[in-house]
Amino acid sequence: MIIVGVALFKMRSSSAKTEQPVADASVVVPPIDRTAANPAETPPTAPGPVATTEEMAKLWSAKRFMFRDPVTNQPVPAMVVRLPRGDYWGFSLRAPFGTCELEYVTDLEMLQKKYQFRAEHPMVIDPCNQTIYDLLRYGSGASNDSLVRGEMAQGPGIRPPIAIEIRTQGEQVIAVRME
Repeated sequence: MIIVGVALFKMRSSSAKTEQPVADASVVVPPIDRTAANPAETPPTAPGPVATTEEMAKLWSAKRFMFRDPVTNQPVPAMVVRLPRGDYWGFSLRAPFGTCELEYVTDLEMLQKKYQFRAEHPMVIDPCNQTIYDLLRYGSGASNDSLVRGEMAQGPGIRPPIAIEIRTQGEQVIAVRME
């Protein structure tokens, strides 16, 4: 009996030793890159490239990105929109003088029903105070002598969304600086 017990003990000990994983220096497991798997999770950060001209090929196409605020150095949600003449408009999604996040609304029927506003093209909305900004018109900017795209078409807003200068370089759409 004792011999059988010792034999079983040795078998368990040796099998436990072989079951332990052995590190192989030639096997390298790369970390999971979640941004590559789902690029929608992490928008690009600017200043710098935020989209490609191919992504923005359709009129009224839009893409979210983050812009590092030059004063606070904090990332601010932003958007670039392709306008009918082929130019791009970049703007902060943070409401001017507010904390609400602006929305880019392409559903014209919803604009009519929810906001009682008849539009012929997409608009930017401040859902907190119901202000509607027209992407094709200009309004007063940070100083009264400057014009900024996104004039208020309806609502109590104070000024158009904070502008972000957009340029193209080759096939890159680049957010350069914030107003």
